[in-house]
Amino acid sequence: MRALIVGGGRRGLRLAEELTGEGHAVRVVTRTEARDADILAIGAEPWRGDPDRVGTLRYALDNVTLLLWLLGTATGDPEQVAALHGSRLEMMLERTVDTTVRGVVYEASGPLPDDVFASGIQEMVRANERNEVPFALLEADPQDPDAWLLAARAAITSLLGPRG
Repeated sequence: MRALIVGGGRRGLRLAEELTGEGHAVRVVTRTEARDADILAIGAEPWRGDPDRVGTLRYALDNVTLLLWLLGTATGDPEQVAALHGSRLEMMLERTVDTTVRGVVYEASGPLPDDVFASGIQEMVRANERNEVPFALLEADPQDPDAWLLAARAAITSLLGPRG
């Protein structure tokens, strides 16, 4: 499996480390070169991009099996953060059509307002109805990294099966 992880910070890096340790190929999106060393150290591939500028992620989808949109703890301007779970997510999901992406894990939990996650879930449902994009919701509390990791692994398994 090849995964593209968008967001997640330390949690996303920990998940990437587990996946690469099992022999999976993982790309981790980062806005800056400063995180490259940490990403490379766990055996993953850094990808320079910004989820607020979806065009920077288009080619990151090449040969990807799963897209993991892990932005439940995103910070910054509230309108821009909401867009990551609305219009930006919608654009990214449109870009998965006619690619190798077989599923999307959407992080639907964190400190953001409930309506932000409701918007993201609605985008996931629409993409599924329109283009049959399978998805799994990651609803574990990001404040509990161990439970979050288990839930992330369960979401991946639900999309790919136990041998993923």
